[in-house]
Amino acid sequence: MAFQGAYLGHGVGLRPPHYTRVIEEHPAIDWFEIISENFLAPGGNPRRVLRLVRERYPVVMHGVGLSIGSVDPIDDGYLDALAALAFEVAPAWISDHLCWSSFGGHSVHDLWLWPMPLTEESLAHVVARVAHVQDRLGRPILLENVSSYLAYRHSTIPEWSFLAEVAARTGYGLLLDVNNVYVSARNQRFDPETYVDAIPAESIGQIHLAGHSDEGNLLLDTHDRPVCDPVWELYRRVVRRAGRISTLIEWDEDIPSLERAMEESRMAAAVEAEALRREVARSGGSHASCWSDSRGPGP
Repeated sequence: MAFQGAYLGHGVGLRPPHYTRVIEEHPAIDWFEIISENFLAPGGNPRRVLRLVRERYPVVMHGVGLSIGSVDPIDDGYLDALAALAFEVAPAWISDHLCWSSFGGHSVHDLWLWPMPLTEESLAHVVARVAHVQDRLGRPILLENVSSYLAYRHSTIPEWSFLAEVAARTGYGLLLDVNNVYVSARNQRFDPETYVDAIPAESIGQIHLAGHSDEGNLLLDTHDRPVCDPVWELYRRVVRRAGRISTLIEWDEDIPSLERAMEESRMAAAVEAEALRREVARSGGSHASCWSDSRGPGP
């Protein structure tokens, strides 16, 4: 089943240092992604800013608190708060992460800290929880692949196959974080091209691009610097295969000026356009109409 989401173009994360300029100057940005948890409280300045931003831009809700892989019960109060925010904001879609970040009532903020065991039992568990979340929210969700630094010895399913199977069984969409694929591939010594090539193109509803820190024998997913060349190359590969996909630049630490974030977003748009031109030329134009129709109208 294909994820049904409009093509939004190229966006950036809505971050507090940029609030004033965004609502006063209305910069030329296609769309914004918010961290859902920062806006769940019904009052206050964040919600005021969000209402003003939503008047002019498409918005996507991206959460960090779902813990879809945990054995702790899903917090239906949290889902109700997400649903209430979505009712007010009318986001293009809601996303979170394919991970577990809570155990025994305790939560961790680093979503990569406890890796998912990739087994048939885990797969069935995640599928059931995705179905519960989608029923409660009344809409399909996107789940993002997280960076990984170690893996369970008893895992039996490659991560890319695990993601594809959850998508097939639930109809959810995938938020493909290309930087996370690259970070995990370097850390765990697998081929990142194998990963992105195995993901069903029709299930990819959004892409994240970000920077990471290189510690020599380990890459850290820090979101504190520009996208590096190997990640741009991997993004080109995804676009050549899947076509236009709404793409966001993530920058969560050492947040730069709004101009710098916009520059990175424009770079993503340029890379996408170049990749599509090359693929159309290679295929004799056979993909052009399919790509322009399947992702909906541009911004």
